[in-house]
Amino acid sequence: MSVPPHGYRVLGEDRVRENVGLSYDELAPGLVIEHRPGRTVTDTDNLLGAALSGNVSPLHTDAHYSATTRWGRILVCSGVTLNLVAGMTVRSVSGLTSANLAVDRVRFTEPVHTGDTLYAETKILTRRPSQQHPGTGVITCRTTAHNQDGTTVLAFTRTFLIPLDAQSARDATDY
Repeated sequence: MSVPPHGYRVLGEDRVRENVGLSYDELAPGLVIEHRPGRTVTDTDNLLGAALSGNVSPLHTDAHYSATTRWGRILVCSGVTLNLVAGMTVRSVSGLTSANLAVDRVRFTEPVHTGDTLYAETKILTRRPSQQHPGTGVITCRTTAHNQDGTTVLAFTRTFLIPLDAQSARDATDY
């Protein structure tokens, strides 16, 4: 096989490996990435996230209590929503990240409930070589998530470090 399928690299005859994370050069400002598959939020996601964070607000854990609120049902913990959406971006945007530097301007714009399916897209805002960490670049992007109805539920900006030479990083880590 001389030319691998897009998103893969050749390891040997009839053998390829998936690439995780776009390279510094591929993450050009202005690029918009639609993340798939979508992710349906489950009761288990919400309960585990609430338990792990210690956020046991009845709004997130008590169906009877939640039924009396303006939402009329359990509201998914915002930390769960943020983590699920951020996780959806890793495969393409930050799979090669060596460090997260910031998560800024986080906005929860509409409620998320169990059973909602989330979709995300990321726009690359800036990139530059790092002055403090040779061999890495600094990427800043804006991720927006919407539900199955197309309603935006979350947006945030993230800045992270990524190797300038993706191939060397992949070779060094057997990725």
